[in-house]
Amino acid sequence: MSNKLLIVTGDGGESYEVLYALHRFQEADWEVDIAAPSVRTLNLVRHDFMPGWDTYFEGPGYGAESTVTFADVNVDDYKAVLLIGGRAPEYLRNDPVVLQIVKDFHAQDKWIYSICHGIQILATAGLCQNKKITCYEHCKYEAESQGGTWMSDEAYMDGKLICGQTWLSHPDFYRLIFNNLPS
Repeated sequence: MSNKLLIVTGDGGESYEVLYALHRFQEADWEVDIAAPSVRTLNLVRHDFMPGWDTYFEGPGYGAESTVTFADVNVDDYKAVLLIGGRAPEYLRNDPVVLQIVKDFHAQDKWIYSICHGIQILATAGLCQNKKITCYEHCKYEAESQGGTWMSDEAYMDGKLICGQTWLSHPDFYRLIFNNLPS
């Protein structure tokens, strides 16, 4: 099996998280597939923190091309999966195919990476139970209500699960990932 990563996202995914991951893994000579509900240019978003706002701001972000549909994903082809944040996980967590993909990665003892709102997919899939995780602080209730323990670290690793809080956590998140890349 070649070094291949599956990125799970869709419309409303955080563009910086998608592109940063895509480029970092390509730089390390990994093949990357972006899985989404359909193969097309995705409408990604940009989240940022603005003075005077009680929550993050959302605006249009860079686009990215999905390369495979969820229905066509073969987990055996990949060494790891990355669940991107943004708003996409809010609706992707309701897709039984997405949930099965993540459960299959877990069942095969493969690496699972989750950043920001990506934890919503893990929580719905039942994969937070007895895990120490981190995520965007306003998603911690979802992880904790599913048996996870929220950590305030920018990034945290528990077994083969590596989580990051937001795109601001990229240095810590990707340091953990690249220090533990599967061979």
